[in-house]
Amino acid sequence: ENEISLVPYITSKHSPTWRIGKYLNELLRPFVDKNLSTTTFRDEPDFMYQLYDHIFTKHELQSTTLFCAIKITNYYTLDTHKNMIDIVGCFLEDNLVPNKVEQATIQTIKNLLHIFLYNNVFYYKDQIYTLTKGSPNTMPLSDTLSNIYVFVWQKQILKQLQLNNEFFGRYKDQIFFTWNNGNEEELGSFLRTIRDKSPNVQFQKLIASSVPFLNAFVENQNGNLFSRIYRHPLIQGYSLPYEVGHVKLVHSDWFRSALIRAVCYCSSVEDFNLERIYLELTCLTNGYSLRFVETHVQHFFNFFHLHPMRYSRDQIMYNKFRHNWFNYIKIQHELSDQLQQFDDKGQLIHLNYLYEYGARCKFNEQFHRIWSEYFNQHPNLSIPKCEILLNAINVFTPINNYEIYLINQSTSPMLLHNSSELASKTTEFTIDTKHHYYTTTINSVIGSNRTFTASVRDAILVDKIAFNGNFPFNQYSIFMF
Repeated sequence: ENEISLVPYITSKHSPTWRIGKYLNELLRPFVDKNLSTTTFRDEPDFMYQLYDHIFTKHELQSTTLFCAIKITNYYTLDTHKNMIDIVGCFLEDNLVPNKVEQATIQTIKNLLHIFLYNNVFYYKDQIYTLTKGSPNTMPLSDTLSNIYVFVWQKQILKQLQLNNEFFGRYKDQIFFTWNNGNEEELGSFLRTIRDKSPNVQFQKLIASSVPFLNAFVENQNGNLFSRIYRHPLIQGYSLPYEVGHVKLVHSDWFRSALIRAVCYCSSVEDFNLERIYLELTCLTNGYSLRFVETHVQHFFNFFHLHPMRYSRDQIMYNKFRHNWFNYIKIQHELSDQLQQFDDKGQLIHLNYLYEYGARCKFNEQFHRIWSEYFNQHPNLSIPKCEILLNAINVFTPINNYEIYLINQSTSPMLLHNSSELASKTTEFTIDTKHHYYTTTINSVIGSNRTFTASVRDAILVDKIAFNGNFPFNQYSIFMF
């Protein structure tokens, strides 16, 4: 358990199977997520919310209750391609009524999976390799396939746990459940039986009255649930996440999210205050000003209308604070679901721009105003029909395909109009609103790249010459990320 395993990172976005995998994931993921929602955690806050709801609603936590945390170590290489395809086929047959996902039959999906899994090849040191198990973890479809496989496997555990109304949930390759049907040795014997029956799923287990799970330390204190933030001892403290985009903006979001997570995980007001101080010191240690820290902390407490909570050690007031937080998480999940629906329908527009050229808030406001003026009556691009995400990046941020990059200087309405026309048929371009020119890299049908640099007024002309209208907006859009 103390060994460090190295996993190769395979860049597969430009592989021949990428688009097949992208199509299959867009087809399967919404259906899979819906069917697995009762046994999965959306994220860290959702885990804590479900755990507290189970314990305080059903009063199932006893002084002898054990916690078990499982880590699946071969999540992306669970089984051979043939067995993976068979498992996915059985899952669809058991849960699909019309035998179709949208217009694709189960057999069609299995055929496409066969092409996808058996043709993931990569080149390394003059040798061509293929994967005999699993698929690259850089492909979203790999998560979906592993999700299905583990869902089928975990039924062996759920069958026993449901007899005693135990709590159970999984987040990707990590599982957490309670155990009231015996001691630690009996639970260990039960899991060894599961491992012997299904040796393909390799996992590590931790059984105790207190376990770490999803960066939380959860403890059973004589029938009372106690939780706080857990930090791995090998991870350096007082460090901020590394980012290549708008660093200050990202760290602002991180600071706010870390404060929210502190409320989520810390059941004691003392632990919450210690965690808040730790986060403040982390920002100060990494060069952020006291004003930056004070502004974010004050905004955090004001948002929940509990500013006195910052200097209070009242546990009752803190419990009220946490109750408001749980309601906030429900709202956040609803908004996240709405955003996901836009994405599933191809109505999520993702735009990046360079923030060094002007004020970010002002640019966002002007962009939304101009967008509304020009696309107010558009059947697909009007605000009620789509969702726009604006991300500020810097000049050193790596450029990915299928995204638009706007340089914030003096955005003109004509430029925005022409860029939207160009966006309908290109895969990548950069617009310079200061000098009014654009550069576009266009992928042709046969896969070769063609790069053009021209004035904005030539955008539509170059666009028509390059593609002859073969890529309509509703089928192939760089707005999608």
